[in-house]
Amino acid sequence: MEMVHTAPVLELQSVDKSFGPIDVLHGISLKVHAGEVLCLLGDNGAGKSTLIKTLAGVHQPTRGKILMDGAEVSFATPRDAAERGIATVHQFGGTFPLMSIGRSFFVGVEPTKGWGPFRIFDRKKANDIAVKAVRDFGITRIDDGDRLVGGLSGGERQSLAIARAVHFGARVLILDEPTAALGVKQAAHVLRIINEAKRRGLAVIFITHQVMHAMAVGDHFAVLIRGAIAADFRRGEKTREEITDLMAGGETMADLEASIDAQERRHA
Repeated sequence: MEMVHTAPVLELQSVDKSFGPIDVLHGISLKVHAGEVLCLLGDNGAGKSTLIKTLAGVHQPTRGKILMDGAEVSFATPRDAAERGIATVHQFGGTFPLMSIGRSFFVGVEPTKGWGPFRIFDRKKANDIAVKAVRDFGITRIDDGDRLVGGLSGGERQSLAIARAVHFGARVLILDEPTAALGVKQAAHVLRIINEAKRRGLAVIFITHQVMHAMAVGDHFAVLIRGAIAADFRRGEKTREEITDLMAGGETMADLEASIDAQERRHA
């Protein structure tokens, strides 16, 4: 049931985005509450990337409002959005493959030890905190903070990035196609991490074009077609076939089912 007694953590009201004469987003109105997963579904070219960048402070709306906790906000830069607690995790985790887990977890905010000009990176502290944070999310295979991020699986890198965002106080977690490049087992792991973030009270926006993944974790769904919301509904109100048909803009279900089945075989 939708939370009606508290303001959404994040809300868009009639947001448009234009680049010169080209209109990319049209009247986007969405809201996501704490402890809820909003699945934003759409095919390539639907406008998902522009919407993500608008939420993350890369772009500013041409018209409309962004609100947090019921109050209008404006993000001039991604730093502004991050300081408000909006964290975006992109498809490959946004981590640094040639860094250790501990160093990557704290990049830009490294803990130090020592005094004055003799202060150095506190590797043990960074490693201990990073390993505990990811293990608290159920990633028990990671037990060495000196291990290179590049040696992690795609799902583990996603999970590391999510754990980092939560550790540093994210309130809204925007996940940009986190399962798109993963096999079945790794995708299932990331979906469990999304459920854990939801359990911890984060507002999660899960951007995907994979309907089955969305249905596994979503509470609230919005279908984006050509920069506009084509449907907005709650869990259980539409079937997988109805959602897929909406996303395809009315293409025949037989072709879509064949494509999905082929993709599942490739992942398996």
